Amino acid sequence: MGINLGDVFPNFEAEIFDETAANGLKKIKFHEWIGKDSWSILFSHPRDFTPVCTTELGMVSQLVDDFAKMKTKVIALSCDSVEEHKGWSKDVMDYSKQKAFGFPIISDPKRELAKQLGMIDPDEQTETGMPLTCRAVFIIGPDYKLKLSMLYPATTGRNFDEIKRLGDKCMVIPSLSLDEAKKLFPKGVEVCQMPSGKGYMRFTPDPSDS
Repeated sequence: MGINLGDVFPNFEAEIFDETAANGLKKIKFHEWIGKDSWSILFSHPRDFTPVCTTELGMVSQLVDDFAKMKTKVIALSCDSVEEHKGWSKDVMDYSKQKAFGFPIISDPKRELAKQLGMIDPDEQTETGMPLTCRAVFIIGPDYKLKLSMLYPATTGRNFDEIKRLGDKCMVIPSLSLDEAKKLFPKGVEVCQMPSGKGYMRFTPDPSDS
């Protein structure tokens, strides 16, 4: 299975580890968790208590406040239990020197959600032969539609600074005249002067960030 760009993201129900909840356990419906005005990033990792995953989630923990300024919520997913997430979160905080974990982790031990979203890595398995989740990233808009997806194998780590960059300035398409662009983007249009003299390198702040 899987989900395509522009599709409404499934409004799944799941148990999550949430450091603010009693005993760390909470149940959510995904669309309700996102809310009406937020963007969201859902990303999967293969397994708790592993080195690459620990560095990745440590980096995300450091970036949570930056994502919040972009009106973006972050949630992780792996096939481990809530109790495993709870224990591992302490390792992540210690390694990344963070006082709070900062975001929830979905528990998907039966791989149901991973299969629904096309996040299974067929080449990587646990010692008991169970498949691991790959390193997927989904960015979902306030309309609950999928705006971006990235898919890495379980063996390859991600650069979350690159994911953060996706909320940076937007490029203005060359087919718009400068006057049209200025009317369409009231926050302003920055034009970079190029040796060719062609004004095609134009940028504007994210129009959706009001």
